[in-house]
Amino acid sequence: MKASTAEVTNALESEAIYIFREVAAQFERPVLLFSGGKDSITLVRLAQKAFWPAKIPFPLMHIDTGHNFPETIEFRDQLVQDLGLELIVRNVQDSIDQGKVKEETGRYASRNMLQTTTLLDAIEEFKFDACIGGARRDEEKARAKERIFSVRDDFGQWDEKNQRPELFDMLNGQIELGQNVRVFPISNWTELDVWSYIEKESIEIPSIYFAHKRDTFVRDGLIWSAEDGVVFRDEEEEVEERTVRFRTVGDMSCTAAVESEADTIEKVVAEIRTSKISERGARIDDKRSEAAMEKRKQQGYF
Repeated sequence: MKASTAEVTNALESEAIYIFREVAAQFERPVLLFSGGKDSITLVRLAQKAFWPAKIPFPLMHIDTGHNFPETIEFRDQLVQDLGLELIVRNVQDSIDQGKVKEETGRYASRNMLQTTTLLDAIEEFKFDACIGGARRDEEKARAKERIFSVRDDFGQWDEKNQRPELFDMLNGQIELGQNVRVFPISNWTELDVWSYIEKESIEIPSIYFAHKRDTFVRDGLIWSAEDGVVFRDEEEEVEERTVRFRTVGDMSCTAAVESEADTIEKVVAEIRTSKISERGARIDDKRSEAAMEKRKQQGYF
């Protein structure tokens, strides 16, 4: 007999709560990587449940590129205030100013690739030994290779050929001096699982995920935001107001929109059920090369 959506959701929630508790038990200085997107918001709800009635026992950290959608930053700050959580923000602009990374230029310029240096510096600054992220195996083939506890060396690098087995849900958090672990509590979830959970739990999310009118332009068959002047636009690329929403939220410079009339969670769930395009099909940073994500993870990206 096929399991119902509710049964699947409950099993995934239980697994994620177990993972959060294992992190708290096995590591001294964990942190939850928070972007203000739906996956990291879901992680916050799961962490609340894992440690209720106590507060979440570790801080949230956002690596801010400076090119985020304003709606996402506003939501981030409001959530942290409402829940009384500690938020650490480290800025890619500081890494640029310090000469550690170089700003990209041109039609496809983005700061998304530059986040790695800022993240690794922050991990070293606070001596975090476990960084909890919202990556899921269904998103991208490099992420499909990840373990739930993914060990990184003292340079923050990931070796896909040297990963630990995770048999019978046994999570091994032992690390050597200088190493740290990336943890993925919703690794086994799908995009639809996340949205079904948001619907079930009535979780608030940024308005950017719902259909809204926005000044946009089209490039390479993708719809880009024409607001705030962050995304490079050629003169012949005409701005037009469209009704769009965003399925995934990253940098404005690497995240395209989709035309949609889905303005409620129920409509979003229904839309995803029938979609023939992957969630990250609108992320230009994944299209730079066939192995773009894998190379970033090898360099220290979460």
